[in-house]
Amino acid sequence: MKELLGRYGALLREVDRWFDGCIQRHGDQIACHRGCSACCRGLFDITVLDALYLRSGIDALPEAVQCSLRQKATERLASLSACNPSFVEPWILNRIPEEEWEELMPEEDETPCLLLAEDGSCLVYEHRPMTCRLNGIPLLDTSGEALMDEWCTLNFTGIDVAQLEDLRHPFLDLFAQELLLFRELTRRLLGDAVNELDTFIPAAVVLDAGMIGALRRK
Repeated sequence: MKELLGRYGALLREVDRWFDGCIQRHGDQIACHRGCSACCRGLFDITVLDALYLRSGIDALPEAVQCSLRQKATERLASLSACNPSFVEPWILNRIPEEEWEELMPEEDETPCLLLAEDGSCLVYEHRPMTCRLNGIPLLDTSGEALMDEWCTLNFTGIDVAQLEDLRHPFLDLFAQELLLFRELTRRLLGDAVNELDTFIPAAVVLDAGMIGALRRK
């Protein structure tokens, strides 16, 4: 498991290098900076691969911080289970109908991510999910395909980003590699490879591989 998570970490760092390169070339058009947490609000789905990688970062935090996070996560998960009684341990979203997901993560939810420190920085920045690393600036594949039609309104204002070829990155290939790692993970945990298994950041605080593997017996 450690080796697999290490490979995923290498893939995430590739995204970081792309993001850093974009800032070097277009820093005057990018407002993102350490401590900015404008997009760290509400809930969004992450893969269990992200959840376990995130958990490895949480496990490295001081024990007092971990205890505080577990308490906050448990309270948030309890409120989510009250909202949807079917959403229970191990808090896998795919066990409930997808049309019910929006009720658990409404767009108007401005609750700060529980992994934010008081100064707005991320407590586990080096282990944050893929979505957190991709958020903020346009995602353009090297083919020119736009993979996301929205980004932070503070970035690239009044600019036709399609013309900025140096923003492009082989994202389709990167996502294909991510899927292969994800399928390898689920094959190890469940006995069969699956393409989707999603949860929330609060669940990642208390989730472990054994809890996911228990689904194999259900």
